[in-house]
Amino acid sequence: MDRIEDCISFLLGKATQQVARRSRDALAPFGVTPVQFAALRILWERDGQSCAEMGARLLLDSATMTGIVDRLETAGLVERRPDPEGDRRINRIYLGDEGRARCRSMNAAMDGVNAEVDRILGQRTPGLRQALALLGEVEPRAAEPTDRSPG
Repeated sequence: MDRIEDCISFLLGKATQQVARRSRDALAPFGVTPVQFAALRILWERDGQSCAEMGARLLLDSATMTGIVDRLETAGLVERRPDPEGDRRINRIYLGDEGRARCRSMNAAMDGVNAEVDRILGQRTPGLRQALALLGEVEPRAAEPTDRSPG
């Protein structure tokens, strides 16, 4: 690597910063952060998940996910309810009325961010999505043991 601009991690980091800035700006009028939006969005897709299910989907540990849900609950966007199947160890998280109302507008705002990125990337978008998906798999694969000898 002759220049920092040839470093893949640098380029990905800069791209992440730019998309994160656009996302923060788009979500600021709604009073949520991108990770809070992500939590609301997965509830929009399937309401009534546990914190553990949400954390697994967002690749966040339980303490981080609990903090996110706490802040969303304080803001009146979600509510915790006991598990309908009677498991007292689990609370289910549901969008509140305000959360559901804001999600409609937030989804449109984030669709705008995605459209802007798609416009910048043009025809490269499908290939880039595949490449990013592969990079997302790197960590789990790296954690797998490579030496399977009985040793």
